[in-house]
Amino acid sequence: MDLAEYPVNQLLPEKGTRMDKTNTYNDTVVRQFTIMTVVWGIVGFLMGVIIAAQLRWPDLTAGISWLSYGRLRPLHTNAVIFAFGGSAIFACSYYIVQRTCHVRLFAEKLAAFTFWGWQLVIVLAAITLPLGLTQGKEYAELEWPIDLLIAVIWVSYGVVFFGTIVKRRIKHIYVANWFFGAFIITVAILHIVNSLAIPVDATKSYSAYPGVIDAMVQWWYGHNAVGFFLTAAFLGMMYYFVPKQAGRPVYSYRLSVVHFWALISIYMWAGPHHLHYTTLPDWAQSLGMVFSLILLAPSWGGMINGMMTLSGAWHKLRTDPILKFMIVSLSFYGMSTFEGPMMSIKTVNALSHYTDWTIGHVHSGALGWVAMITMGCVYALVPKLWGKERMYSIRLIDIHFWIATIGIVLYIAAMWMAGVMQGLMWRAVNADGTLTYSFMESIKQTYPFYTVRFLGGVMFLVGMLIMAYNVFKTIGSGKSIQAQPVPQSA
Repeated sequence: MDLAEYPVNQLLPEKGTRMDKTNTYNDTVVRQFTIMTVVWGIVGFLMGVIIAAQLRWPDLTAGISWLSYGRLRPLHTNAVIFAFGGSAIFACSYYIVQRTCHVRLFAEKLAAFTFWGWQLVIVLAAITLPLGLTQGKEYAELEWPIDLLIAVIWVSYGVVFFGTIVKRRIKHIYVANWFFGAFIITVAILHIVNSLAIPVDATKSYSAYPGVIDAMVQWWYGHNAVGFFLTAAFLGMMYYFVPKQAGRPVYSYRLSVVHFWALISIYMWAGPHHLHYTTLPDWAQSLGMVFSLILLAPSWGGMINGMMTLSGAWHKLRTDPILKFMIVSLSFYGMSTFEGPMMSIKTVNALSHYTDWTIGHVHSGALGWVAMITMGCVYALVPKLWGKERMYSIRLIDIHFWIATIGIVLYIAAMWMAGVMQGLMWRAVNADGTLTYSFMESIKQTYPFYTVRFLGGVMFLVGMLIMAYNVFKTIGSGKSIQAQPVPQSA
């Protein structure tokens, strides 16, 4: 289906309401989230560079507790996933649902609440995590009062999104909105179930689940914090912006539907592969592995659909750096979704788990897929949101692309090599059964790779700073053109 414009006969009839401000889209909240995407991206990547430096130079922060690796690492993950990634999701979903439904956002005050509420959550995270106020659950570190606030914001987000879908003037629900809708519902379930806790006071709680059940629920959530939060929503962004930027229809609309139903049906159940060789029952471990392997098919279906959308338009990559971001992101998506199922196989996992190979895998998805598609979407959005003909500097977009791409490759390659080396050194035994290498010996051998990882992170951060300069120069310079009105029925 071509996203360029829906024909008039696809419009649902007006319900007799008088036109006032509904003749324009509500882009205020989209602009706000777009700006904060850039701001939180810088903060998140800066935190990543700092903790990467700490691993290479352990005495860097002189033993200051709130600047220690254990405090800053969850701040980094929350900033990148939920602040940077979350703001991008809000911005793009609010933008896309209006354009594909030909209506203004439903419950606009509630939409404004989602912006200010989400920023409050991020600020509270930035205060509490360095202070060590945490539940100790990966990607779910925030304490119960903040969890409650997140739940309220997320339900509000769902009301705005689905309310907009309900009042749409387009019969068809575009596939991007299917991904956003499934993402909103699933993340709500994941967050609420995993965050069930018994409060002790305002800053401390204990999980409602005992022992291995707590671990299973946590990784049911934890894997999908990546699987749904960092996959489904960004696939929705891909399905809108890649066809738009390429000026081509989606390669196969049927494949997009199959891809959607297969992905959301399987992804939820892959979490147990994080708990291989633990006290989790063996059948649950094996079932998680099987679901992980099956996931390869729908994941690659989405990658192929995005890539093939450029059929007949590959020449545009020579002149359009925004499209380069989007296509390279799909390449990393394909690579990381192949690597993940392979790492879920028990025999491979025995080598890879607890090593830096896992770190490399996560960042091939987080930086290569999520960050690159987000940057491409932001570059595509900013001129439209602020009524500019184009970005301030196309040349700077191209420079940003190459710096970011080289930075990612350095980062991932270093972590792959470090991870395999660590796994082999930890497994090596002498003839008498004693370990060949001590743990510290493996750490010393890893230092050169940590240096390369640090340099890759610095390059990615520099690219983000270039983007910030380009975005804010675009907003503040040049003559604005008239904003796009909501198409009206005949």
